[in-house]
Amino acid sequence: MRKGVLEYCILRILSRKEAYASSILEELKNANMLVVEGTLYPLLIRQKNQGLLSYRWEESTQGPPRKYYVITDKGRDQLAEMDAAWQELVNSIETLRK
Repeated sequence: MRKGVLEYCILRILSRKEAYASSILEELKNANMLVVEGTLYPLLIRQKNQGLLSYRWEESTQGPPRKYYVITDKGRDQLAEMDAAWQELVNSIETLRK
């Protein structure tokens, strides 16, 4: 379940703007989701291989070039499906809490 939530979070972050791995980790950390690079990179590779993400290289003034990840149209479609599934889950849990 956690892997699916992380994949959802990655798409959600990238739906707002392109980002490199360190900034994705920072946003997850700011949301109190403790994720390490060893967890993030395989998810990014899997999502890229599924066509949900693409990336581009950009030169950095502070070190080596950075790989910026971008959500694709297929990724946006997947995100919409995940949004709907998330809302169904929230509604189900709220029903149980009453």
